[in-house]
Amino acid sequence: MIKIFKTFGGYVEFNEPQRGCWINIISPTEREIQLLIDEFRLPSDVINDILDQDERPRIEFDDTWTLIILRVPVKIENNGVPFHTIPLGVFVTNDFTLTLCLQDNEVLPFSQPSPFRDQYQQITDSINFILRLFLRSGNLYMKYLKQINQSTSIIEQDLEKSIKNKELNKLLKMEKCLVYFITSIKSNDIVLAKLRNSKKITTEINEDLLEDAFIENKQALDMAQIYSDIQSGMMDAFASVISNNLNDVMKKLTLISIILMIPTLIASIFGMNVPNFMENSLWALPLILIGSVLFSSFGVLLFKKRKWF
Repeated sequence: MIKIFKTFGGYVEFNEPQRGCWINIISPTEREIQLLIDEFRLPSDVINDILDQDERPRIEFDDTWTLIILRVPVKIENNGVPFHTIPLGVFVTNDFTLTLCLQDNEVLPFSQPSPFRDQYQQITDSINFILRLFLRSGNLYMKYLKQINQSTSIIEQDLEKSIKNKELNKLLKMEKCLVYFITSIKSNDIVLAKLRNSKKITTEINEDLLEDAFIENKQALDMAQIYSDIQSGMMDAFASVISNNLNDVMKKLTLISIILMIPTLIASIFGMNVPNFMENSLWALPLILIGSVLFSSFGVLLFKKRKWF
């Protein structure tokens, strides 16, 4: 899917690229990839790098173009891990700026491809546009981190009473999300630092915008690391909780077995095919039943007094 805009504000959409335009591409088809190679003159290896799920963030310069890849968070439907990160590539030339991503995302949503309309006057060039992508990506990381924290709190409540591994597996998947986030944010921060120190950037960088991007990434990284440390300790603790819950269930089952063994023992003694003093008594069966109930009740009271039940 390809959309072409006159400026980074995304007010005017074109059918054909023009000088200074912004091209936004999401989930390109084979035909669209070939169009990028033939008409927009994108190197095929650059396209493959951006569309690689595991591509790391980096900045690359050439005589006629600049490539910046950052990783942005996305939600995953019908998957055990609710969040992941994917590469978002920004290809800058003298004629156009092109953004390419292998799936739709909230940093540059294709259905609403201009999240910067309200800041249109502040976006003057491609470099500051890229800084806004980093800033928006940092905000999105923190938004998803809060959702992860809320989901973790719900899982904690279930874990306190659980004897199964289902909730522990959910917690492990949340931990995997945090690992993805931490590695991606660290890599984005390195790219930001290279962008600030690069001597090949001739455009004047908005220092306030750059500082905001650094702050947002730093906050997201600190938040992700704190949540990760908490969850690591939490998983160890709740693994012990699950084990203790299972031991408690086994203890109660053992006590119930002991209580049931008392009337079984009495019935076995008086049911043997040998003479005893009650074989001719009419009160034998009622007395045996009453004795079984009394001894079983005594056992229950004894266990309760010792707080085993």
